[in-house]
Amino acid sequence: MEGSLRRLATDYIDLLYLHVWDFRTPVEEVLRGLDDLVRQGKVLYVAISNTPAWQVSRMQAIADLRGWSPLVALQLEYSLIERTAERDLIPMARELGLGVVPYSPLGGGVLSGKYGRDDVTATGAGTGDGTRRGHNLALGTLTERNLAVAGVAREVAAELGRTPAQVALAWTLRNPGVATTLIGARTPAQLEENLGALEVEFTAAQLARLDAASAIELGQPHDLLTSDHSRRVTTGDLRIETRR
Repeated sequence: MEGSLRRLATDYIDLLYLHVWDFRTPVEEVLRGLDDLVRQGKVLYVAISNTPAWQVSRMQAIADLRGWSPLVALQLEYSLIERTAERDLIPMARELGLGVVPYSPLGGGVLSGKYGRDDVTATGAGTGDGTRRGHNLALGTLTERNLAVAGVAREVAAELGRTPAQVALAWTLRNPGVATTLIGARTPAQLEENLGALEVEFTAAQLARLDAASAIELGQPHDLLTSDHSRRVTTGDLRIETRR
């Protein structure tokens, strides 16, 4: 931390993220270390990234019980093509008061509309866009399913007179659990385009199309809790029978 403060030429850091959970360091040691930094005035707030929901909730409970600095934000991957955070991470963050900050909201550029089905079978050799294409193939983001989602985003963008990237960013920001999102703009023009997402307004039909195209299975127990069976159990009559 001292080295980082020197390199940044500052006295404190506003928000410090624990970037990846290592499954080795005792959670109490991590939390106490972060709390020490806050008490020393070197960090104002602490946050976490790329950590299972059960571990984050455990950490938040321990911090609360010990009077240590709580986590205030959760960084995770979230986009139209990566919605699995909706299963547990985002609901947990809302319940525990953590602001969600998604990264890769454009899915490595897949949602920008610059890739087609021919890229799925490409080797990704070379430089520039070829390197990025190979990176997406390696990560599994350049798939037929994801390109289909990107196609719907492109259609909605055309209807709104916007770019696919603006549609993808605007959709991510609509989630009430999302505080803000990280963008990867490399030029002033890209930054200006990304900021245009703040002006996008979807119709109900357009949102329904985007949600349907990108839908995921929530898995258990979520599928059970949203099923007709669960509703019958929770809203049915309570009957008590006594026997003599």
